[in-house]
Amino acid sequence: MSDGMQGKRAAITGGAQGIGYAIAAKLLSQGAQVALWDRDEVLLAEAVASLGEGACGVAVDVTDPDTIAAAVDEAKRTAGGLDILVNNAGIAGAAVPVRDYPLDEWRRVIDIDLNGVFYCCRAVVPVMAAQDYGRIVNIASIAGKEGNPNASAYSAAKAGVIALTKSLGKELADTGVRVNCITPAAAKTRIFDQITEEHIDYMLSKIPMGRFVKVEEIAELVAWLSSEACAFSTGAVFDISGGRATY
Repeated sequence: MSDGMQGKRAAITGGAQGIGYAIAAKLLSQGAQVALWDRDEVLLAEAVASLGEGACGVAVDVTDPDTIAAAVDEAKRTAGGLDILVNNAGIAGAAVPVRDYPLDEWRRVIDIDLNGVFYCCRAVVPVMAAQDYGRIVNIASIAGKEGNPNASAYSAAKAGVIALTKSLGKELADTGVRVNCITPAAAKTRIFDQITEEHIDYMLSKIPMGRFVKVEEIAELVAWLSSEACAFSTGAVFDISGGRATY
């Protein structure tokens, strides 16, 4: 069992499917209690039933600070606090050049992929600071480092997540709260349904290992970053891009 995971209380945004679900399964296997925060209530119920004991679901829209505040209050009421937050919820957005990018779509991607991370961190930090312990793991992307063509909103949002992680990690460095992010290459999840085959082929062509990352591989890294063992890393960016990242 991983150090510091037994009995820890975790929340995972977008946890009802894909990467979030894999992370939930991993943390549960190591003894954590896991709340899935997701706006898709049908998928949420299915995921909780599949994960079994130790998992619960909370209807949360990460673009709505009120539903986030309610989820934090529920965590305090039912579990006594929150030790781990994984900000995973996100969308790909349109795959078009900047000059053609719809304004409403830009705002939607930024609101979910960047503002949502900020809203959740803002709501959870007081709880973790009060108990002088916490682990926040933000799921960014290699696109946030390199910028993918025809994915400007997604790339910009993920770059923002990286910078937010660095800022918050420094703010909390003298506490027991650690804040880190990961920059995965693409994984085969339902987010692929949102993007073109041409863009999928482009992303694969950039990965030296010649394959997409597995959600289970992402979960392994997140589990360590969520544990007590991750004690001296904060405000940091952890690569999991199959060799694509150059910094």
